[in-house]
Amino acid sequence: MNTDPAYVAEQTGVVVSATMTETPLESLLADARAVTTTDAMGAVITFEGVVRDHDGGQRVSGLRYTAHPTAPEVIAVVAREVSNEHPAVRLWTAHRTGDLAIGELAFVVIAAAAHRRAAFSAAAELADRVKAEVPIWKEQELLHGASQWVGLE
Repeated sequence: MNTDPAYVAEQTGVVVSATMTETPLESLLADARAVTTTDAMGAVITFEGVVRDHDGGQRVSGLRYTAHPTAPEVIAVVAREVSNEHPAVRLWTAHRTGDLAIGELAFVVIAAAAHRRAAFSAAAELADRVKAEVPIWKEQELLHGASQWVGLE
């Protein structure tokens, strides 16, 4: 039984932003959190996908994300669908394109809700669906000099 005041529901069911960008996500994170969170939100879940130095047993020195021209539309559709399935949540997401170094943010999901279960559930679903459905490909530069494409199927 939901005992939250009516104004809480008026603030949720919102996709604040869903974007593909070449802009470093680190510079967007504080503002993203500020616009996604309201005083009615008691739970804020932030998933930060960070470029790591290994993948599939090989060392990685950096990578490049390339996105299909439809990727901005697809990420927005996915976010709206997740929002529709989780109407008690406010969502913000962005995925980088271009060259990224080890340690940089590649993907961010922020989910804010009055209660933690709703925020966790929506954040996990949005992260999984963006990775599965948005046409983004990763070219990894391996430490030994070769490159490897990930996500081409």
